Amino acid sequence: MIRLARQWGARASIAVGRMSIQVKLIVSFICIILIPIILVSWYLFHNSYLNTIKELTKKNQYILDIEKMNVDNNMAVMQQSGQQAAYNKNITDYMNSGREKDTAELVEFNTQTFYAFQSFLFNNPSISSIRLYTENPNVREFWPVIFQESRIKQKPWYDAVIRQKGTMWWDISLGKASILNNGVDSPDIPLISMLFETTYEDTRHNGVLEVTMELKNFFMKTFSDIQDNDSQMIVINRSGQPFTKDSAPLFKDLPVKEVMRQFALHQKSSEKSFSFSYNGKPYIGIYSYLGQLDSYLLNVVSLESTISNISQQRNTIIIATIILIGLLSMISYLLHSLILKKLKILRESMKKVRKGDFDVDIAITSMDEVGEIAYHFRQMLKKMNELIAQAVSRQAATKEAELKSLKNQIDSHFLYNTLENIKMLAEVEGQYAISDALTSLGGMMRYNLQWTSNHVRFQDELAHIQNYIAIMNIRYDNGLELNVEVPAAYREQEVLKMSLQPIVENAVKHGIGRRGKEKLTVTIKAYAMNENLIIEVMDDGIGIEESKLRDVNMLIRLEDSLYQQMRSAANIGERDGSGIGLRNVDQRIVMNYGKEHGIRVESVQGSYTRVTMVLPYLNIAGGTDANAQPANRG
Repeated sequence: MIRLARQWGARASIAVGRMSIQVKLIVSFICIILIPIILVSWYLFHNSYLNTIKELTKKNQYILDIEKMNVDNNMAVMQQSGQQAAYNKNITDYMNSGREKDTAELVEFNTQTFYAFQSFLFNNPSISSIRLYTENPNVREFWPVIFQESRIKQKPWYDAVIRQKGTMWWDISLGKASILNNGVDSPDIPLISMLFETTYEDTRHNGVLEVTMELKNFFMKTFSDIQDNDSQMIVINRSGQPFTKDSAPLFKDLPVKEVMRQFALHQKSSEKSFSFSYNGKPYIGIYSYLGQLDSYLLNVVSLESTISNISQQRNTIIIATIILIGLLSMISYLLHSLILKKLKILRESMKKVRKGDFDVDIAITSMDEVGEIAYHFRQMLKKMNELIAQAVSRQAATKEAELKSLKNQIDSHFLYNTLENIKMLAEVEGQYAISDALTSLGGMMRYNLQWTSNHVRFQDELAHIQNYIAIMNIRYDNGLELNVEVPAAYREQEVLKMSLQPIVENAVKHGIGRRGKEKLTVTIKAYAMNENLIIEVMDDGIGIEESKLRDVNMLIRLEDSLYQQMRSAANIGERDGSGIGLRNVDQRIVMNYGKEHGIRVESVQGSYTRVTMVLPYLNIAGGTDANAQPANRG
């Protein structure tokens, strides 16, 4: 996946690179305008959508609260009506009668008590019925209020009412408006019933009081004919059965079953609202729990029209933005054409120069950036013509230099032959020490004078150091000892020519004759670390003071301007000790291999001095070491 992304990125970079500056400017101009507009529009419309949904939710929550207030009022009416029946002394005496009433008593009860109670019932039109059920065998039924309890023992709510022990029980279900059908099979209608158990004075079970109201009167807003087409409330009883106005416009596109399924999924959520989609249309549901009824009141709201309005506004702004970007792009294209016309003239002039025509006249006199480039290009042509003239004159000088080089070569061969003759004479005379010294001197001279490349093998540099130590031992009466601890695998390592001699020369100069030991030992080691080769040159001389050591390491990497200032300010005697040899070696390494390579000096006064050289691990001949990289030097 990453590889594929890189390939696409590379292709896109190539495609962009091939575009003209004018196209790039137009594309960048469009991106600079389009991207902020997209981000700002998305942010604004997202906030607008959230605020609209929030306001819509608040509005429908308010409608839900109004319906709950209606429910509380209707519950109070039903409770009051039930209390009127339960605490009516004449009705209570009749329901608790210990004997069967005769005809005269029944007529009197009907005309005085029961008729008055019926009048009270008819004055409450929202109440569908008030029924008293009793198991007392001495009580005769009076339609439509007093009935035998046997009529309701098969009702699904009967056992639950008995278990309440006189506490109110509310039931929402389908039922008959009248308990007596008189041979007519009437359809079931949604009813809400308030029920509680009635008892004798000794608290024995007597019967059940039932107050019913049609659900359309109890939940007036839910079943009202005046409805918002985008919302509808649903009553859900404790069994999960929904009751609502089935003819509501909302349910033409949204089945009640789907609403109940979504409600079941979100009912356990801590939020009192949820959102869902059906057939691509968005909806929200806001619900409230009715504690005494053990039921839910759910308000379902369609968001289609709301989102449609927001989308229409968004599309209008998008179209206006596209038109604006198009107009601005055309204007920008024309302006860029005028600006880049000068740049095209400059480009054509450069093509002529590339073909060899250096007498190009650029007719650009403006003082803007393109005019400045044209001015510098004219100056560059002038300089090129001067350089061509100088190159012609130098060609003759080069021929002369070649003749001088040939003469120097002849002189060096004469010098080598002379040293060889003196060496042979010393061997004939038995002066072998002189003969060895001349051999070392000849090797050093050949190494120094035959400078065909800046890069040599490590073993060639080591041979040069051995010749140097051999000659210095004549001066110091064999007071120097050289230990070379370099494995054969590292002897093909590429090093800079004459990079070790300044380090060894410093060790000899500052170490010998200034300590109590008879000999100064110089040790050269090499080892690989990661992708580098580490070369250490260590002597057991007197070492360097800590303060001076800090100065040496600082001067090695100090900028040239600061270094020259410090060197000029120093005394003549101090200039020789300013580390110029080590600095030159470090600068050559940095120029050839980079700043991560170079030298570093460590020392303990009275013990040792160690110079560490870090070089890239490069095998000058290709080599066989798997860790070394071939130098590939011509």
